[in-house]
Amino acid sequence: MEELRAKRGFICDMDGVIYHGDKLLPGVKEFVDWLYKNDKKFLFLTNNSGKTPLELKLKLKNMGLDVDETHFYTSALATAKFVSQQSPQCSAYVIGDSGLIGALYQEGIAITDKSPDYVIVGESPSYNYETVNKAVSLVLGGAKLIGTNSDLTGPTTTGIAPACRALISPIEMATGKKAYFIGKPNPLMMRTGLRMLDIHSDEAAMIGDRMDTDIVAGIETGLDTVLVLSGVTSRADIDLFPYRPRLVLPGVGDLSGMAVHIVNNSQGFQMISQISDDLSSRLKTFFNGYSDARN
Repeated sequence: MEELRAKRGFICDMDGVIYHGDKLLPGVKEFVDWLYKNDKKFLFLTNNSGKTPLELKLKLKNMGLDVDETHFYTSALATAKFVSQQSPQCSAYVIGDSGLIGALYQEGIAITDKSPDYVIVGESPSYNYETVNKAVSLVLGGAKLIGTNSDLTGPTTTGIAPACRALISPIEMATGKKAYFIGKPNPLMMRTGLRMLDIHSDEAAMIGDRMDTDIVAGIETGLDTVLVLSGVTSRADIDLFPYRPRLVLPGVGDLSGMAVHIVNNSQGFQMISQISDDLSSRLKTFFNGYSDARN
């Protein structure tokens, strides 16, 4: 645990790690306070393409967290950067929310449904049969298919909801074309995150709730890996994968001191109960006072 706390930088997923929908998860305020108090470099890196960094900042502020928008990087921003570098001043038909559309506009990409260079799909409340049908027609007409991320599902306040990969699947099936996914675990997004923090991979940790995106992205990029059980992955799910995170925590609040679960790759799971220095001090004070009162 001390090895993790000594890292200079932290890249954290958001959905299922920081919040569920509009509900802040337990221990998050303490975790963010710990990051600031210890002068850690950190980035909230999310596969969700729906919101801009400013909107994410305001969302957290409404939950009681004040985090500057420079600490956010989304799959929408990564997708817009990738497409603009691949084909400057290109055009795209977009199934997505304001975060994706805004990111594409900022990179000079024209939004159109007339012979676009790309069909780009992210999470969107406007997703319906008509938009899927249009996307299928355009891909069959030669447009390249891009997904902002490869998440099948995501946590919400009402339960698990379909995410980008589930939404793009009908287009793939109808056209026979495979989408290229930009977000985690694609190393493109992870390397950008490290550059933004200005640190090397061995100085950073990846914290996420998904084995198939967050943890594999951290492993393949050379970061320390921490799986939190506050999102879509249960402890039993870990054995379904051929790789493991180094640490497993109930939530990010445990970084500032509470119970922690450590994964030993050669011997399976070991549970180590750790008590923070502050809590230990309070317990000692309590029991010493109790002993003095009895005497």
